[in-house]
Amino acid sequence: MRGRALLLGVCAASLAVGAVVGARIAGRADATTRAAPGSVPAASSGVMPSPDFSAIARRGTPAVVNISALQVYRAERSPFFSDPFFRDFFGQDFPGLRMPLEERKTSLGSGVIVGADGVIVTNNHVIEHAKQIAITTADHRRFRGKLVGTDPVTDIAVVKIEARGLVSLPWGDSARAQVGEYVVAIGNPFQLNQTVTMGIISATGRSNVGIVDYEDFIQTDAAINPGNSGGALLNTRGELIGINTAIYSETGGYQGIGFAVPANLARAVMDQLVSKGRVVRGFIGITKISDVADESALGEVGQGVVVVELLRGSPADRAGVEPGDVVVAVDGRPVQDAAQLRNELAVARVGTEMRFTIRREGRKVEIAIAVEEARGRA
Repeated sequence: MRGRALLLGVCAASLAVGAVVGARIAGRADATTRAAPGSVPAASSGVMPSPDFSAIARRGTPAVVNISALQVYRAERSPFFSDPFFRDFFGQDFPGLRMPLEERKTSLGSGVIVGADGVIVTNNHVIEHAKQIAITTADHRRFRGKLVGTDPVTDIAVVKIEARGLVSLPWGDSARAQVGEYVVAIGNPFQLNQTVTMGIISATGRSNVGIVDYEDFIQTDAAINPGNSGGALLNTRGELIGINTAIYSETGGYQGIGFAVPANLARAVMDQLVSKGRVVRGFIGITKISDVADESALGEVGQGVVVVELLRGSPADRAGVEPGDVVVAVDGRPVQDAAQLRNELAVARVGTEMRFTIRREGRKVEIAIAVEEARGRA
């Protein structure tokens, strides 16, 4: 992992203490005027009232669950290996000093109920290597969770419980998320269930964080801490626009920089895990790309990604893509950097076409590439 990005949710059961804040923004209409959803009307006294997120908290907290996963790891280590005498006498690589041992840990995190049938979305790192998954709902009911599927490269996993009377959250369109927009985070930090915090969207499309392979994060300053992983990030309409995943911190605690997997990506992954049990990714055969080094070659400063390598006989090769081509747009959307292009490729649907706009030796070239299934290729 690069930088100081820390995955959340993998905290020991002994962790305690945290803070609970709840609020919601909502406008009130008088007899002659009507406030837009999520707006804050001016007070008659001329003083702007404080934002109120209580309605969103009431709507969202019943749909956020606590996840406790018993994780078992295999370790090749003899109980004598910690004794300096044995290490010095036999040597550190002596086979007799190594035997398979089991290491057990409890991972604590959050999850979001997105279907009344008990489908729950969380982070892969919350339930990774889990032998048992325990789900506790907001009304204190406990269930054994059944793992539906995981996708480590996006850090999304799906769990299901058999229960009635569940409250689920509606999906929002994360592509509409705006920097500066109010958001509410709900999770279970430090085992403090249904903790609600608020903040704003600090950035969208955040990549190169070093957390997972495919990064297109929503960045927020809403307070999230260990145990929040897999929890909900809501907009002011009470819609799920992200799955809280990680923090960037120098201390391991909250410092105002949190990341959430955008809802559109999480939902696409969930749909495939539910229907197929795995994620089927598209493949076009471009194996290595890099950001543009010589911006003047583009005529558009900072825009474009260089194709460094591609597989012979692959869809991109057959379509006419060549090493050295600069991809400046995909399906009409400008491409700014390599991380963005990787994300475009990650969500490409098998059986469709991707339209690449390429600059080659000063010329603009339009190339349509058929998307095939990435068999055996992550």
